[in-house]
Amino acid sequence: MYERRNHSLATRRAFAGRQLAHLAFAAIVVGGSLAVGVVGYHALAGLGWVDAFLNASMLMGGMGPVDALHSDAAKVFAGCYALYCGLVLLIAAGILFAPLLHRMLHRFLLDAGDGS
Repeated sequence: MYERRNHSLATRRAFAGRQLAHLAFAAIVVGGSLAVGVVGYHALAGLGWVDAFLNASMLMGGMGPVDALHSDAAKVFAGCYALYCGLVLLIAAGILFAPLLHRMLHRFLLDAGDGS
């Protein structure tokens, strides 16, 4: 997927395509995680779909839940989902920044190998 050390730097078009593919994959990861949160809040906390979406998206955004949770199952879910969302944030950031960091390092190594 990425060019090796002895290969030339990918074209801007190839880099843009790679970045878009990573963006799409990160969107799938975040969207799937949001769907799990919405279904979990709907099923375990008894919230309506819009309120479940609001709570799940607020947790994914790092803001915290909006509605008070009354059952122990809903509270345990919310705690586990909050921890999971923290990991998803790091994973999505890694997915998005991987092509950019690779390109920067590859360019640096190519420049360092010039002997100039």
